[in-house]
Amino acid sequence: RYKCGISKACPEKHFAFKMASGAANVVGPKICLEDNVLMSGVKNNVGRGINVALVNGKTGEVLDTKYFDMWGGDVAPFIEFLKSIQDGTIVLMGTYDDGATKLNDEARRLIAELGSTSITNLGFRDNWVFCGGKGIKTKSPFEQHIKNNKDTNKYEGWPEVVEMEGCIPQKQD
Repeated sequence: RYKCGISKACPEKHFAFKMASGAANVVGPKICLEDNVLMSGVKNNVGRGINVALVNGKTGEVLDTKYFDMWGGDVAPFIEFLKSIQDGTIVLMGTYDDGATKLNDEARRLIAELGSTSITNLGFRDNWVFCGGKGIKTKSPFEQHIKNNKDTNKYEGWPEVVEMEGCIPQKQD
């Protein structure tokens, strides 16, 4: 068995991760790194909106976990949080229920700067998981997005869960 239950072992100097978006408004998202569950319903540290885990890109140490309600909440604290992320930080994000309604251009731009390409199209009740980094100059390969579409939704009003796993390169000096 590999770390976080992923399908293959990660090479040296890589962190194993697995994450899933929330299921409708019932089951919260889950973020695992190096066999350590950072956020989940069981840990009771997830919530409606965008769930974020920050990890030191060199050591894999968890720096912070937070969620921001993008339906009933305010985008301003989320923007301040995004601006405070230090270079070299791995950023893992997963939506639950609705992660897009309150997003504005500034929030989307800050997430795009972490390597996201789907954030510009993220809409009401879409499911999205993303892993990027502060200070990376490329688009992240770690992103999954499913549009909310009443004709294809798995749950009434919500698309199916999106899951993703992989190996994040450790930050080198």
